[in-house]
Amino acid sequence: MVTVVILAMIAGFLALQLYRVLGKRTGHEQPLPKPAEDRPLPPLPSRTIDMAPESRETPLRSIQGGAEQGLRAIIAADPGFDVVRFIEGAKQAYRMVLEAFWKGDQETLAWLCEDEVSASFAEAIAEREAAGHVLDNRLVSIERAIISDARLEGKRALITVRIDADIAATTRDAEGNLVSGSMTDAVAVNEAWTFARTIKSGDPNWKLADTDEA
Repeated sequence: MVTVVILAMIAGFLALQLYRVLGKRTGHEQPLPKPAEDRPLPPLPSRTIDMAPESRETPLRSIQGGAEQGLRAIIAADPGFDVVRFIEGAKQAYRMVLEAFWKGDQETLAWLCEDEVSASFAEAIAEREAAGHVLDNRLVSIERAIISDARLEGKRALITVRIDADIAATTRDAEGNLVSGSMTDAVAVNEAWTFARTIKSGDPNWKLADTDEA
């Protein structure tokens, strides 16, 4: 279910980053969709996100057809939702969660993920530690991130992002001996991560609600 691997980040930095990238209704677009550069972006708390050039594409290129109806429902419930910015936030959150898992930072994972996902990560971390294994992983690149599904269940919005990434991963034992993997050969990973948020709730943050292979 959970196909994950990592390096690390400071918990406070992760929390601030996720708040900036997936919180505060900075994540989706109005009449679906009009290029982000054609309309003003809503303000972000504290600092802004530098969006990669490829994120300045027409949002339709980052949405699979089956997700469009669900996105329209979410936008109707939350007009401040921005598709392009949400995808950028999802990619940053993907990196943060992986790095926290690889490091074994359960406190950060509990903040970034819903309870069930956080518990799955915690179980995997416990098994790894019991075996005396240490991960030495690196997210080389995210090749593609597209919204593959979106739905509104009552006031709960769920958006699934398909992420195609390259990860360099090794597992070492307590003595530092290589158990598996390679840091010179990246492995292609295809995953579907679902983020959830209660619309118009006091908590502006999106949390990781499910992970699966794409």
